[in-house]
Amino acid sequence: MGTQLRLLPEQASTIAPEVDHLAYYLLAVSIFFTVLIFGAVFYFAIRYRRRADTEPPQPQHTGLALEIAWSVIPFGLTMIMFGWGAEIFFKERRPPDDALQVYVVGKQWMWKLQHMEGQREINELHIPINRPIKLMMTSEDVIHDFFVPDFRVKQDVVPGRYTTEWFVATKPGKYHLFCAQYCGTNHSAMTGWVYAMSPQDYQEWLAGGPTGSMADAGARLFDDLACGNCHKPDGTGRCPNLTGLFGSTVMLADGRTVKADEAYIRESILNPPAKIVAGYQPLMPTFQGLVSEEGVVQLIEYIKSLNPPLGQAQGNPTQTTVPAREPAAAGAPPANR
Repeated sequence: MGTQLRLLPEQASTIAPEVDHLAYYLLAVSIFFTVLIFGAVFYFAIRYRRRADTEPPQPQHTGLALEIAWSVIPFGLTMIMFGWGAEIFFKERRPPDDALQVYVVGKQWMWKLQHMEGQREINELHIPINRPIKLMMTSEDVIHDFFVPDFRVKQDVVPGRYTTEWFVATKPGKYHLFCAQYCGTNHSAMTGWVYAMSPQDYQEWLAGGPTGSMADAGARLFDDLACGNCHKPDGTGRCPNLTGLFGSTVMLADGRTVKADEAYIRESILNPPAKIVAGYQPLMPTFQGLVSEEGVVQLIEYIKSLNPPLGQAQGNPTQTTVPAREPAAAGAPPANR
């Protein structure tokens, strides 16, 4: 009975108590000023009512201190709201570097999820407790929204780009997953479950899945698409060497630079002419419609796996620039860049 009458969902993540405390503060301020304002309205309506039609109104001269007080106090309260909310917002926007990453693809009307180890799920997400979880999300069709009320996390899932959200589950259990953005006829059916598990149970669950990781699946797709014919690891191909690409700074043909993150690699696969690497011609064909979103994220993870281990990296990888080379010969067949 107590659970059914609970005003808020269960607090099952590290960020949930902070969000609730801010909500309680907003609620308390709203109730206080609602009671104060309506009480003052009723009091003044009775206290200063006109008792006779011939009674002239008497001007009231209030003090400057009172006018300052009713301006400064609400301003201070709203600044607390702003600062507190901004602190939680920035905390929610910055996932830890050691977060366990899961790819999420929204589609009318289901959630498709892929773990780094290769496990794939539909409308279900298995995670370990007390471990940061980072969701890298995109949509195949319209805007969706990944919402887990018990974790107090909610983020739009937008077609054509990646959005992220992260959380740390603190209690084992089964938690509702919703799409919180109206996305079509069966929007209400786009639901699922998040299973928070102990680390031991999570490892046992992973062991029952595929043996190959997402990077392994990406390597197979890379070979099936013959990408290696142009992206040669020794740098002699007609397209840039992909080893060490992820996280580096790429010089473009128009003089700009761009960081080679997930969004850049995705765009390079689906819309190659958008950003041409300096020294290369726009030869790569688009794979829009030929590679699914699941295939794109597999290719991204494969390209990530080509980075040297951190212990072998030289210098700051984010400051590395992909070297330019001589343009491809005229009449060369289309190739990946």
